[in-house]
Amino acid sequence: MKQYYVYILASKKDGTLYIGVTGDLVKRVYEHKQNEVEGFTKKYNVHNLVYYEIYQDVNEAILREKQMKKWNRQWKINLIEKNNPGWNDLYKKIV
Repeated sequence: MKQYYVYILASKKDGTLYIGVTGDLVKRVYEHKQNEVEGFTKKYNVHNLVYYEIYQDVNEAILREKQMKKWNRQWKINLIEKNNPGWNDLYKKIV
């Protein structure tokens, strides 16, 4: 069964945040880390995977991404710190 991911990247602890959605989390984070993705993450050096959620339905994942993007910064930080208080790069755990 296909899975979809909503993820948060950070430049560093309490740094710049980016929220995205993908069907292949390992590949997408790798692309961000290698600066293969033009735009925000490349410009602001946002490469650390600090949070992600898994969905079975692409529409649910997209809705969640849109919801999270509307949140204020502190809500996003609280979500990260609840699940990953050290702001560790989770990429190593998913490869």
